[in-house]
Parts: sequence; structure tokens; C-alpha cells
Amino acid sequence: MANIKVTSRASNIEYAIRDVIPYAEQVLKEGRKIYYLNIGDPPAFDFTVPQHVKDALCKAVQENSNYYSPSEGLLELRQAVSSKEKRVNNVDISPQDVLITEGISEGIQMALAAVVERGDEILFPGPTYPPYISYTKFFDGTPVSYETVEKEGWQPNVDDLRKKITKKTRALVIINPNNPTGAVYGRKMVKEMLDVAAEHKLLVLSDEIYDQITYGEEFCSTASLAKDVPVVGFNGFSKAYQMTGLRLGYMYFKGKGTELENLRLGIEKECRIRLCANTPVQKAGAAALNGPQDHIKDVVEKLRQRRDYAWKRLNEIEGISCTKPEGAFYIFPKIHEVGKRWKTDMQFVIELLRETGVLVVNGSGFDPIYGAGHVRAVFLPPVPMLEEALSGLEQFMKKKK
Repeated sequence: MANIKVTSRASNIEYAIRDVIPYAEQVLKEGRKIYYLNIGDPPAFDFTVPQHVKDALCKAVQENSNYYSPSEGLLELRQAVSSKEKRVNNVDISPQDVLITEGISEGIQMALAAVVERGDEILFPGPTYPPYISYTKFFDGTPVSYETVEKEGWQPNVDDLRKKITKKTRALVIINPNNPTGAVYGRKMVKEMLDVAAEHKLLVLSDEIYDQITYGEEFCSTASLAKDVPVVGFNGFSKAYQMTGLRLGYMYFKGKGTELENLRLGIEKECRIRLCANTPVQKAGAAALNGPQDHIKDVVEKLRQRRDYAWKRLNEIEGISCTKPEGAFYIFPKIHEVGKRWKTDMQFVIELLRETGVLVVNGSGFDPIYGAGHVRAVFLPPVPMLEEALSGLEQFMKKKK
């Protein structure tokens, strides 16, 4: 029998959003319905990839654009990204500043692989998108969360952020609009965070994949305000363009200096060892950015209605409270009896699933400090489906009172 040793780095990987799926599969085996409120996947509901994007993908395949493309990405897509960032976010970058990735998660992995050495610290908002925690640990670094304040709409506590910086801190992560809370950081807040980064000479990693999904609050791209602070921006096509399963994203580098250029070159080498992103999908991505954008307004309006319903309905349930999300399509309610009726938020999630079929994600999976005692749910489903799921949650809460 082979002597196979699995590394601790692989065995210890956690990703809360999908780690709850095995529990759902057990419930499915019983022939029961599942309300999937765990994954931010618009096409799993009633959102579709725009027709001109689908047409571009099919055309690319039919015209035999099925070859390996440059590791850094097709020039036409990098040009489209450059134009989009200027048009939408007032960020001036050249196509040469852009690298194309297979989804934003690959970009996060590559960037942290290039930045983190053993013992290095990465500062991220608590709660945060889980890969920032998991990949930092994967590369033997230490994830450190800075507080975001629930009573203030999950806005960052800049004083706490400043206190968390040490000699080992290598980068500051900003997720705006935020996943999982839906918070949107305005110009003043982003500027304050950049000032802290400048004071401590930190690289900023800015995740902006929900930049076009906001409900009124002012969104301000980090790189548009950065002067002497180097910024690596992450974005992609899964949310505004509903291209989740097509796996396409990008990162860009904004700033001057040899160190940032060396970082870009190092990540470009990582791009080479995985060959390239899907070539026909890159063609579709260029069409997405260069083509009609009318669908985004419709998507946001549809989501606004579902956001308003979910927020109101959740706050009507005894034992639950939540702030109103101002961006993305997540809501992050607090379950007040966690720590009393339920020992952990994960216990709450499992019991809720088994008794009602409603699948949400434990908040501690987004940060064990500032996410604990909460759950994350998507408000992507149509209102009638949300009504069924949240009525199930309400009955569950009454039963457990």
C-alpha cells in the first residue's frame, strides 16, 4: 500500500461557503427541499449572462479561438479592462498593468503567494471573504482582522486597523463593497485607510468585484484615490455580468516603483505556470465590457427590491437583527441566542438546515472574531422564494424560543 502523506496546508483548508454543502447533501438524501442561500451565484436563480456575451462566447468557439492565449491575458481583454476601470471607477491604468485570471479567487491566491512568507501578517476586514484568511494560512502567514463596526453599518474602525499593524504586516486588504456584510465604504473612509497604509508603507489589496452593485451609497475605488500608495485591484465578471461558472477575473497594479513592478512580474510568472485563462471566455469578457451595459441597472433594481424585502423581514423575526446592506447581494444578520441557545453559529446553521431546509453560512467562517454569532445569506432568489425561506426561519426561531 502506498505511503501517502497529505500536507497540513491542504488538510486544514477551510472555505465556509462551501463547507456547509455536505450537510445539505444529507438533507437532500431525505428527499427534502433545500433553500440555497449560501452561495453568491446569480445564474443559479433568475439572473442570466447577457445575450451579447453568450453570443461572443459561442462565436469564439466556432471561430476556433480555442488555443492557449498569452499567460497575462488577451490584449483585447486587457484593453477593455483598462477602459472599463477609467469609465466606471476613474482609475487610470494601461493594458500592461492588467493580468487576467480564472476568477477573482485565483488572483487572490496568486497575490498572496507573491506577498506572504512564513510569519508575515495580512490585515483584512473582520468579517471578510474567506479566501483571504485561507490563502494567508496556506502560505504560512498569519491572518489578522481589523474591526468593522456593526452598529455603524459595518464600517471599518480605523483606530483598530492602525493598532493591528506590526513589523510583520505586509498588506492591507480592503473589500468594497464588502462581502459578507454588504457595507460600502465612501470616499472619506477609503482615504483614511489609504492614509494609514501610506504612514506604514503598506501594499493595499483592494477587492472591488461588486463595484457596480450598490444601492445609493457612494462607492469610491481605492486606486482612484491612491497617490503614493501601491494598490493591487481585484475585479471580475461573476457578479455584474453573471459569468460565475465561466470563471474570469482580473487584477491590476496601480502605483510607481520597482517593488510594485517586481510584484507584477512575480505574479505574471505564476500566471505562466498555469498557462492561461480560458481563451473563448476571455473573448466573451471583452464583449461584456465593451458591449451594452443596460442590464446592470436592471440587475441592481431587481436586487434592491429583494434586499429591501429580506432586510425588513429579518428584522421582524424575534431574536434576529441586521443592518441594511448598501452593496453586493448578501445580508449578515446577528443571531442573538448564539452562545446561549446555540453554542456556536455553526450549530445554528446545521439545526436550521436540518429542520427547515434553509441553508445559510456561519458567520464565524468569515472571521472567528467579528463574524461570530452571525450568518450570511444571499438575497438573490425571487421574493416568493425568499418569503418561503424566511418564513421557515421565523418558525424555527419561534420553536426554539
